[in-house]
Amino acid sequence: MKKNTSDLSQTQRALNIWAIVLILWSVYRSIFKTDLPVWFDEFIAKPAIFLIPIYYFITRYENGNVLKRLDISFKNALGDISIATLVGVLMFGFAALISSSQGHNIIWPSIGVLVFTIIVSLASSISEELLARGFILKRLYEESHNVISAVFVASILFFLTHIPIVFSSPQYYGASLIMIMVSDLLFSFAVSFIYLLRKNVLVPIVIHLFYILIIYILFSPLG
Repeated sequence: MKKNTSDLSQTQRALNIWAIVLILWSVYRSIFKTDLPVWFDEFIAKPAIFLIPIYYFITRYENGNVLKRLDISFKNALGDISIATLVGVLMFGFAALISSSQGHNIIWPSIGVLVFTIIVSLASSISEELLARGFILKRLYEESHNVISAVFVASILFFLTHIPIVFSSPQYYGASLIMIMVSDLLFSFAVSFIYLLRKNVLVPIVIHLFYILIIYILFSPLG
C-alpha cells in the first residue's frame, strides 16, 4: 500500500530533500564535470542546489527560524571557531607529517592563489556542512536520539554526495581516488561527533575548510 506523503515524518521528508539534492548535483556534474570555473561551482551552482531545497523545507514544513533550524549560532561563535581552528591546525600538521614521510614535497601556492583557495573552500564548506550536519545530521539525531546511528547514516550520505565530484575529477584515480573516498568517510564520522558535542554548525564548517586545504596543498597531484 502506497504511503501517503502526509504520513511521512520530518526526518523522512528531510531525507527526500537530500535525495533531490543528490540527483540534481549528480546531473550537474555529469553534464559539466569540472569544465566550469570553480568559483561558479562553489558560489552559484552548489549553494543553489544544496541550500535552496533546505530553505524550502524549513520554511514549508518546519515554519521555524532558518538559522536556528540549521544550528547556526553566533552566541559562542568565538569559542567554537577557536576550537574548530585548533582542530584544523592539528589536522593539517598531522597530515603534513604523513605527506613528508611519504616523500612528498609541500608546494605552497602564491598568496593570491592561497587566498582565493581559502575563500572558495569556505564557500564549499558552508554549503556542504549546512546540508550534511546542520540539516541531515541534526534531524536524524533529533528523531533517534542515538549518536552512533545518526552519525553513521549522516556520514554515509555525506560520502554519497561526494561521489559525483570525485568521479568527474580527472586528477583523482587509482590510489588517490581510494584515499579521497576513505578520507571523506572518516572525516565525516569525526566531524559529526564534534558537531553533536558543540551543537553549532560553524564548527564543522571551519574544520571542513581545513580539510579541503589539506587535500589541495598536501595531497593534490601538484604537491
